[in-house]
Amino acid sequence: MRGEIEQAVELLKSSQPEAMEKALALLQETVFSFSMRVCQQREDAEDTMQEVLVKSVPYLSRFESPRALIVWLYKVAKNRCLMNRRKSKFAPTQELSLEALMPDQKELESIVQDGVNPEAFAIRSQEAQWLRAAIQKLPPQYRIVLVLRDMEGLTDEEVAEITGLRAGTVRVRLHRARLFVRKELMKVQGRGRRMQPVAPVARAASEPRPGRCKAMFAELSNYLDEQLDDSMCDELERHLDGCGPCEAFLASLQAAIEQCRKAPAQCPNPRNAAKFRKQILKNYSRIASIRT
Repeated sequence: MRGEIEQAVELLKSSQPEAMEKALALLQETVFSFSMRVCQQREDAEDTMQEVLVKSVPYLSRFESPRALIVWLYKVAKNRCLMNRRKSKFAPTQELSLEALMPDQKELESIVQDGVNPEAFAIRSQEAQWLRAAIQKLPPQYRIVLVLRDMEGLTDEEVAEITGLRAGTVRVRLHRARLFVRKELMKVQGRGRRMQPVAPVARAASEPRPGRCKAMFAELSNYLDEQLDDSMCDELERHLDGCGPCEAFLASLQAAIEQCRKAPAQCPNPRNAAKFRKQILKNYSRIASIRT
């Protein structure tokens, strides 16, 4: 749960005159950050932020819990982003398949040989651009799930409620979105510079076992999120213990997920945001006075 949402709910319960404006400022940051990650266009994100808050203000006092408020905000913002999203010319139109996202023999050998240094995935300006570009290429139905789950920090259940998907579908789309982003990041990092080697992966010379590797491949996100039952977890760990390429691949996937989670949020223009808050509060006060 984003901390600013909890603060906003507390402010909305306050009777202090400036509480509403402070709450709106926090909500602006939340909606704008999410919209930028989905739309990748500042103008679209600002339009979404304004429209969501205009729709939300009359109902804000009704939200008793941060969870209820955040689900409402993201649901309205998601609909607005998908409706008006400026489609990237690079966005693939097909569904993402596990087969297409599996690494080939050449990539596996490269990962095993070079190792995976988490520092190579650190959020610096160039890496942040690569991450934004990779997310922009995701089909929208996968991008929404990745942004909500890994970048906004929501739970599977909250993502399911916001998107209208079943929890199982959320997990499938999240895993494939993560794999896609990992693959895109490895491409650009390979072109831009060699990743710094780390300690060699044990059993690096072992030949991968394609059948078992593929079976384990679909469970990697569940493993990293600690959502496998004990027997499946033990089986996967035994496989990783004897398969250097899969062990190295898991490390690269985990590093890509961490990059998503640590990506800095973007903020709206302070002057424009303050101007909009004053306008919306003025309109809200006028409407409230007419009703009374």
